[in-house]
Amino acid sequence: MRISVTIFLTDETITPTRLARELEARGFAGLYLPEHTHIPVERHTAYPAGGELPREYGRTLDPFVALGQAAAVTELLGLGTGITLVAQHDPIDLAKQVATLDHLSGGRFTLGLGFGWNVEEAADHGVAWGTRRELVRDRMRLMRALWADEPTAYEGEFGSVRASHAYPKPVRKRVLVGGAAGPKLFSHICEYADGWLPIGGRGLTESLPVLRAAWQDAGRDPATLQVVPYAVLPTPGKLAHYADLGIEEVVLQLPPTGEEGVLKVLDEYVGYVQKGGAGV
Repeated sequence: MRISVTIFLTDETITPTRLARELEARGFAGLYLPEHTHIPVERHTAYPAGGELPREYGRTLDPFVALGQAAAVTELLGLGTGITLVAQHDPIDLAKQVATLDHLSGGRFTLGLGFGWNVEEAADHGVAWGTRRELVRDRMRLMRALWADEPTAYEGEFGSVRASHAYPKPVRKRVLVGGAAGPKLFSHICEYADGWLPIGGRGLTESLPVLRAAWQDAGRDPATLQVVPYAVLPTPGKLAHYADLGIEEVVLQLPPTGEEGVLKVLDEYVGYVQKGGAGV
């Protein structure tokens, strides 16, 4: 099992370059970064985990800029977003960002995408909350048109693009979708993604067979489905359970702290890397 990590990198934490070097030196598989452009002070949307919204949400670095720095100082480390709020991006610009980062990193990028939870943040980007899932679906179709081998036009409900020359192309176009288990989410995953980023990894024993059945019903190759539990606080038993479910990558949560605190946790996690997730 590949062991990756995620962290809220901010202006107060360890730097992207320092973290990336330390991850590669210890044999971690990848680094995934979240995204929030801003957090409106006047916010009525409750924090999904309950309680006060943690400080780091309003200080998050841009993931593409930070991952670009990480790419420049590593050779093997996988790079990903967890998650990109696709509804809050111009899809033509985002397609270019993804393709450029994947090209410059030698095909190491994974686009982890999601639909968001903060109504006020999305509204400032002009997103109508009730349509955000269909908006993301439409934008992914548009982006794939730009990534196609030949100039391909796209006309959708929310946007369009002329047949265009758009290089570079992403090497592998790996797309994972975050969100809670359910028929609509699984339908989207089966249509335009390579797999699922379940936050925390709870309930996989029940939900994974449902997704696998939907994947097969959609005509997708069962061997290609990727399920990557995300932002996991690990225990040997938890990771062994994931392995029994056939999961090949898990993303562990790092604290949003300075260099000393992050490296301490990395040293605790490295045992999972050395034993392929089996334990320490």
